[in-house]
Amino acid sequence: MDFNFTEEQDMVRDGLSRLIRESYDFETRRKVIASDSGWRPEIWAQLAELGILGMPFGEDDGGFGGGAIDSLVVMEEFGKGLVVEPFVPTVVCAGGFLKHAGTAAQKEEHIGGIVSGERIYAFAYAEPQGRYDLADLTTTAKKDGDGYVLSGHKAVVVGAPWATHLVVTARTSGERRDAQGISVFVIDKGADGVVTRDYPTVDGRRASEVYFENASVPAEALIGEEGNALPLIEQVVDEAIAAQCAEAMGAMKVAHAMTVEYSRQRKQFGVPIGKFQVLQHRMVDMYTEYEQSVSMTYLATLKLDEAERDRKLAVSAAKVRVGQAAHHIGRDAIQIHGGMGMTDELAVGSYFKRLTIFDSEFGNIDHHMKRHVALSNG
Repeated sequence: MDFNFTEEQDMVRDGLSRLIRESYDFETRRKVIASDSGWRPEIWAQLAELGILGMPFGEDDGGFGGGAIDSLVVMEEFGKGLVVEPFVPTVVCAGGFLKHAGTAAQKEEHIGGIVSGERIYAFAYAEPQGRYDLADLTTTAKKDGDGYVLSGHKAVVVGAPWATHLVVTARTSGERRDAQGISVFVIDKGADGVVTRDYPTVDGRRASEVYFENASVPAEALIGEEGNALPLIEQVVDEAIAAQCAEAMGAMKVAHAMTVEYSRQRKQFGVPIGKFQVLQHRMVDMYTEYEQSVSMTYLATLKLDEAERDRKLAVSAAKVRVGQAAHHIGRDAIQIHGGMGMTDELAVGSYFKRLTIFDSEFGNIDHHMKRHVALSNG
């Protein structure tokens, strides 16, 4: 396999790295996430101007002909800067549904808005009772004339406070955990019957509880085939997992570098603590965990376009390995920094929080280990 990036991807990485370095220093980020809005629309506009929001889309859809590798490049840099802007919900998730199953009219309406930065999307899929089962849905979409009526509750919808639109999974037929009978809709967040309760997350982002109270949506809101959306949802979620593994990869790299630098400055018994062999071993172990995560993330990303079973095996393996590494690196970074590592004033504490939350998104270590075993034995 070729693990080299193209010249264009390297240019994007350099430009994005410069933007984050100049506009996303830790103190600025602290002030932004503590503000009422919790993010910076001007940064989103700059990402659109740089073409970042259009990279993964084909040229026929108004994008720049990239794909999952381009998302990896972007998300690794986002991870390094702990960027909170909703790239995964908007570009990877909503964009993924539209790329794979959207009609020509849906693509024309929505993808152009994503690429320009004018529209922001959130992926409303998780429910309080569902754990990580994508088919465990109590939200319903019942036929009403030519359209549908949505009723239900979606939990921890990341990016929803900033969103203009929602991509929603709902049951159009069948029982609660049936694989059949699941559909996907894209709706205006301001539609009648859509109620949100917004709140900050522990890692500095914003999310919402979203309630659908007999919200009417038109027939053209349906993405793909009615009642047969679970394979599509699984594909898009796997793409989101690969992107977030790349984000964790960037965060782990910075957390490790911060820890090494701190060990050179912090003195105990008159010498830098980095001179102590036991801490040297721990930092080498952190680096090994990081490098293994890089390899697994690259492999999962390259497997996204292959057969369903191969894709799922690679993505679950990456989610397990990167999740384990995130725990290891986050924990050791905090322990080597000492108690001050958990304070809001020290950047490493924020990296620890993001790496901790990473494990719970789109299925934790245990969930993906079970999925990998089931696929291996199936």
